[in-house]
Amino acid sequence: MTQHPLALPTLTLATPALPDPSTCWAAVQRRDRSHNGRFWFSVRSTGVYCLPSCAARPPLRKNVAFHTSPEAAEAAGFRACKRCKPRDWQAGAGLSRPVARACALFDSSDADTPPSLAEVARKVGLSSGALGKRFVAELGVNPRDWLVARKRQRFRKALRGGETVAEALYGAGYGSPSRVYESSDKALGMTPATYAKGGAGADIDYTTVDSDYGRVLVAATRKGIAAVFLGDNDRALEKTLRNDFPAARIARNDGSLGARVKGVLARLYGRKPTALDAADVPFDIIGTAFQWKVWKALTEIPAGQTRTYGEIARGIGEPKAARAVGRACATNQAAIVIPCHRAVGANGTLTGYRWGVPRKERLLAEERRRSST
Repeated sequence: MTQHPLALPTLTLATPALPDPSTCWAAVQRRDRSHNGRFWFSVRSTGVYCLPSCAARPPLRKNVAFHTSPEAAEAAGFRACKRCKPRDWQAGAGLSRPVARACALFDSSDADTPPSLAEVARKVGLSSGALGKRFVAELGVNPRDWLVARKRQRFRKALRGGETVAEALYGAGYGSPSRVYESSDKALGMTPATYAKGGAGADIDYTTVDSDYGRVLVAATRKGIAAVFLGDNDRALEKTLRNDFPAARIARNDGSLGARVKGVLARLYGRKPTALDAADVPFDIIGTAFQWKVWKALTEIPAGQTRTYGEIARGIGEPKAARAVGRACATNQAAIVIPCHRAVGANGTLTGYRWGVPRKERLLAEERRRSST
């Protein structure tokens, strides 16, 4: 499954390949944070090197060179920019060093009494306000919401690991059972007992139908649609569903899902606009507040049109959260209904579609064709 968007990424030592100069220069002009760690650029007239997202005055192209690492830039005689602090960025983690360390400090603390933001900020060498701004820019949420999400992750992991509800909730740092049950729809999408061990106790019906884009699997609980998958054969789609809900009671039920399938196909073929609150396509999908903001924004992109992750981030009022927007798109389990195929890379390239880039390309081409007729 796709890594949760708020999880601390695993640090690696891999050095990314340097993109072509035109791509690098376009990213510098846009101050594109999604290219941080893919390259660093130096400015001959100032003698400094920066991250692509640096907010300093844009340089002239003739003065700019691109480098694969801070070490490469320094070997060429440039010094680190004091504004964007390019040495702080950890390419393998996709986070700056202070944010990565802050996440580690929060994670390593006692779940019952996590350190205060001020304490963690002091340890990573920033003010509370500066650390909060970096969290929003790099993870899409503030530290408080990140901690809430991590607590929910610990709770879900413990339930799936076989712990009782009581053991899981206290181990995750919840003070009382009532707090969990009050927020269970946000934390789990269902009650703790239902979610335990990958949906144990949950009844999920599914069906598969043919379409112009391959096979479509629609799965739903009593509350609403839990998944919409695209693929080439039923067996692979069914396996994906069971991997996502390994202990739920999953049964094929072609008869009861007629209305749900009709709503999905209507959107697939452009007969109805997407809408998160549509009566014919209610949801039972887990997501953070930030993910839902992104998913709602995706449904507002006109059919056949695209938006970059950066444009979506700016549209939801989080202009520095392009990477987090990309992660929210990757965790969307309702293909077509939440049209993440309309999100594209910074230079307009069709990248990162769970159901295959060729399928994404075809979906957009058909949407454009229908829009022009």
